[in-house]
Amino acid sequence: MSAGYLPLLRCICAGLLLPLAQGAQAQSAAPLSVIDWLDSPTPQAQLPRAPVKRKMTQPKPIAEPAVANSGTAPQVTTRPLDAGAPPVVGLAPPSMTGMQADIWAGSDVSVIGRSIATLPDLDLPAANALLYTLLLSEASAPANDAAAQDKLTKARVEKLMMLGAVDPALALVEQAGGPASPVLFDLWMQLSLLVGTEDTACGALSRGAHLTSDTGTKVFCAARAGDWEDAALTLGSAKALSLLPRSTLDALDRFLNPDVFEDAPPLATPTRMDPLTFRLFESIGEPLPTGPLPRTYAFADLRDISGWKSQLEAAERLTRAGALPDNRLLGLYTDRKAAASGGIWDRVRAVQRLDAALDDENSESVAKALPSVWRQMQSAELEVSFATSFSPRLAAVSLTDNAAALQARIGMLSPDYETVAAGLADGISLGEDTALIRAVASGEVAGDAPSTPLPRAIYDAFSSPEPRPEWIEMARNRQLGEALLGTLRSLNEGARGDSRALREALGTLRSLGLEDTARRAALQILLLGRAP
Repeated sequence: MSAGYLPLLRCICAGLLLPLAQGAQAQSAAPLSVIDWLDSPTPQAQLPRAPVKRKMTQPKPIAEPAVANSGTAPQVTTRPLDAGAPPVVGLAPPSMTGMQADIWAGSDVSVIGRSIATLPDLDLPAANALLYTLLLSEASAPANDAAAQDKLTKARVEKLMMLGAVDPALALVEQAGGPASPVLFDLWMQLSLLVGTEDTACGALSRGAHLTSDTGTKVFCAARAGDWEDAALTLGSAKALSLLPRSTLDALDRFLNPDVFEDAPPLATPTRMDPLTFRLFESIGEPLPTGPLPRTYAFADLRDISGWKSQLEAAERLTRAGALPDNRLLGLYTDRKAAASGGIWDRVRAVQRLDAALDDENSESVAKALPSVWRQMQSAELEVSFATSFSPRLAAVSLTDNAAALQARIGMLSPDYETVAAGLADGISLGEDTALIRAVASGEVAGDAPSTPLPRAIYDAFSSPEPRPEWIEMARNRQLGEALLGTLRSLNEGARGDSRALREALGTLRSLGLEDTARRAALQILLLGRAP
């Protein structure tokens, strides 16, 4: 695993119970997320079990006639005797996620790839957390086939890139053998360009020219190695044959011949962006703003060479997508004094005021600072990240009236929602769905059903869950990953107002043992109020 991977996001899917996915596991009292676990020291290895001595016995005779039910030849799966267990690719082991390595084994790898690629941006942090767990879990490919494993890995890595989770994507492709795989090398190169480790990738290419057919990469790496003649010759061929987009050709030309273009006007911003072109523009002294670009490129602004404001904006953007740990954003908020006013600077000041009040253990100052910082978090849609970072400290402060209600709301959006619900005073109001919010947090839904569609769907899913039968059947047939992708799609539609999809998605999650994910998703829908 690369060292750059360690600062990662906080997901909520640790300790998941998957009784239909071969082997239920008990949830820990304080579960770690997939990405928080990767950001922590190496977990303790399980102690080896002592060998069990068994007494040899004679097999019992079979009391059935030695005949088959039909004359059809059975399907037989073969593997060399020395092949061992199917290879797995992933960063989070089953002991951490609760998911077995065969979650994709019964699916068609082409179907999996399309399902991952077409999954839309998820609105709920709980849904994003489950998606990251799914993409990062150790898993084997269907049919124990190397080509299928490469295809599955490529789909997982490309989705992580799209989400902006560049570090985990890089670690995953490296673990899968990207530096030596013609199928995965181009992805590894793109990620290396984004994190600034392209020299390592170019070194691998110099030892194996067969790894890529990308002309731009060949020109770039030849230039990085000081082989200017080869780089210029390859670029000339690329121009003559139009092997690359005009924007990339122009950037490569200036990269190879900086003296020729010293007084030339800046290049136009490309209409389509790729990591090589992005890095070339930076190398020729014309860095591009990442705001208008896909989320992947925001990762570049987290480097120390970027200004603090750019780092803050990139961190907020990536945290909304679950691609950064919550404490990374908090660390940036409190890094230094705000340089101006308005916009993101007001958010920085509000967080710093609350942080200082909590450090002083001054309940009056906390009550005064809390409403302002909460409004700022709502405007940036970072409520859940804020709750995860601040709820434990807020819980230690005694507040009253409106501040106490806001304290409870924040606690319900944190991983400690069940503890918060258990200690909630009777007079605290969380809005018109207060009773349902308390019930979902405690896991015991009873009483009268709400009249509005989404709360009613949540009530039904927790009082009498009705999962979608095909997803449960898929989970039984070693297609759990595919079933969860369908469930996430349905959960996203439910969060946007489709009550039937919400009821089925929550019911399926609960039936598969993903109780924590189901509860957090329901609480986020009820408390964030973003559905149309």
